[in-house]
Amino acid sequence: MAQSDTWRPSASLEMMRARAEMLGRIREFFDQIGVLEVETPICSHFATTDPAIESFATRYTGPVAAQGTDFYLHTSPEFPMKRLLAAGSGAIYQICKVFRNGELGRRHNPEFTLLEWYRPGFDHFQLMDEMASLVNRLIDIPLQVEQLTYAEAFKHTLALDPHTATIENLRHCAIEQGVPGADELNLDSRDGWLDLLLSQLIEPQLGKSGMTFLYDYPVSQAALARVREGDPPVAERFELYLSGVELANGFHELTDGHEQLQRFKADNRRRQQSQQSLMPMDESLIKALDAGLPSCAGVALGLDRLLMVLTGCDDIRQVLAFDISRA
Repeated sequence: MAQSDTWRPSASLEMMRARAEMLGRIREFFDQIGVLEVETPICSHFATTDPAIESFATRYTGPVAAQGTDFYLHTSPEFPMKRLLAAGSGAIYQICKVFRNGELGRRHNPEFTLLEWYRPGFDHFQLMDEMASLVNRLIDIPLQVEQLTYAEAFKHTLALDPHTATIENLRHCAIEQGVPGADELNLDSRDGWLDLLLSQLIEPQLGKSGMTFLYDYPVSQAALARVREGDPPVAERFELYLSGVELANGFHELTDGHEQLQRFKADNRRRQQSQQSLMPMDESLIKALDAGLPSCAGVALGLDRLLMVLTGCDDIRQVLAFDISRA
């Protein structure tokens, strides 16, 4: 790309029209089912504690009351939306820009567009059904829907039980399956090896003939999801795949403030162990959960990736008006 061309858009005019049409159809879908569109702050006093995600930080230098206050660009509107739910908003959705530091590649841009929505009274199965209805509204030919547990995906593809396999079992599988560099990796957690096997060997096969929902994750990967007791217990979490691309991450939401606080603290301990910066935990979310978050399910859908799949693009820059190199 010539330096003189950096003023030009990354996406074509045709692609920008496709984006506008997609957004219009999404808003029409939610209007028809009675879900309210909301808007929450992009800047927050708090950040995500998730060790896999890094927040952008900025500093407010205005009036003395907030002089020198650090703020963080949100990685998701999840926490303030849950505060709205606790305040009695009912079903809500939001389309917004979110920001994740250090993420750049064919399917990643540090600034991207997210659709997030919450349905009081729903569990993750009902939300999977509603998400499938939305995606089928956006395409010309309705897709078949497959629901596959996390354990089934590992057993069918790798003959492994992800809930009981040891680190050595997982490492041996990665080496045997020819995952590049697996014999030199020194991952010290089961989740690290599970994520490697999932991303390298399982994900590319998901959603090839329609939509695939992967659900019931290991408890260690619950994030903000409820845990359902059983043998084994599982996190009531799901992800959506289409054409081998992960598009969405959803939960039957955790409503216990004490448990959420313990998970935040555990995240920061992991960050400390890996020499990452500790992040300020969202105290306002904890107070909202303590006040009473209604039983609900929520999901975040990456709209840039969805547009890539709908239009047959293989690089996120093709669907962004201006990618990070032209921002």
